[in-house]
Amino acid sequence: MSNPYAQELHIALLAVQRATLLTKRVFHEKAKGTASKDDKSPVTIGDFGAQALIISALRHNFPGDEIVAEEEASALRENEGLRSQIWELVKTTMLNDASAEGQLGGGIKDEAAMLDIIDGGKSKGGANGRIWAIDPIDGTKGFLRGGQYAVCLGLMVDGDVKVGVLGCPNLPVDDSVSLDTKAGVDQSDDEGKGVLFGAVQGQGATSRPMNTGRLQESKAIHMKRVEDITQATFCESVEAGHSSQDDAAKIAQKLGITKPSVRMDSQAKYGSIARGAGDLYLRLPVRKDYQEKIWDHAAGDLIVRESGGAVTDVEGSRLDFSVGRTLAENKGVIAAPKAVHPEVLDAVKSVLTVK
Repeated sequence: MSNPYAQELHIALLAVQRATLLTKRVFHEKAKGTASKDDKSPVTIGDFGAQALIISALRHNFPGDEIVAEEEASALRENEGLRSQIWELVKTTMLNDASAEGQLGGGIKDEAAMLDIIDGGKSKGGANGRIWAIDPIDGTKGFLRGGQYAVCLGLMVDGDVKVGVLGCPNLPVDDSVSLDTKAGVDQSDDEGKGVLFGAVQGQGATSRPMNTGRLQESKAIHMKRVEDITQATFCESVEAGHSSQDDAAKIAQKLGITKPSVRMDSQAKYGSIARGAGDLYLRLPVRKDYQEKIWDHAAGDLIVRESGGAVTDVEGSRLDFSVGRTLAENKGVIAAPKAVHPEVLDAVKSVLTVK
């Protein structure tokens, strides 16, 4: 493994793959168990369990690294029933290849250790050192309704994303399957589903089928060349509270796009356009004070850029992961193939400046 960050990518891919085994179990066995957080966003048993497994793997392999993660364990310390459900899942979820599981450090010692590990993601982020960003289940509502969700892991070094991994259990393995309006609903992790996306800065992006043990073979992915912008497929969030769908419709109209948008949850949108299943991803500001979280974008941002895309905010600036736990310096996200990104950006600016 002589390539820079080869070990980090390998461990990140295995850690995300193991975590998806747990999230899939939660969906099928526990189905829709949630706990509420201060900000009222849904949090599932899978969120806590997946975060525990990923942080455990990172601590084993990179003990000096900082971690920014979405969840913290206070709700579990006060709720024995929820805690025991999560521990039962965590202690019984493992890769079925002993070597691969060993590379992640094996299982967690006990319930108390699990809580401490979940609380290991409280880094404030920033511009210095090695910092991992974890979203254990991105797209919780998509997860709960059997739509799209992603397990997301990115490594930032001095504020720059160097490694990104997305695990998307409900996306088709086949990179050539185009998105349609049903892609975000009524999906499952049946046969032929489940894909791991990975990227290292300067080394391109890949996809591979999810597995239950060692990693499968990967293949390079690339954004699709858009010959005619009017025929482009664009993705946006399912939730109107996450992205302004009215503005997106106006932008599509300005670009001459008549196909309906594909609405799907999570960073599965980044992975989908990175492999050419879709073309554009718009996440438009819904209110002036909203700040995106770094764990919602770090991995996807790198994967799209390494597959031939450009990712900026609505002003045309690169996403800045160096200022803390949020993208405080950016508003919105525009991801598109490099060749058409300027045209999309112009349309976005013209619609948003009229407001």
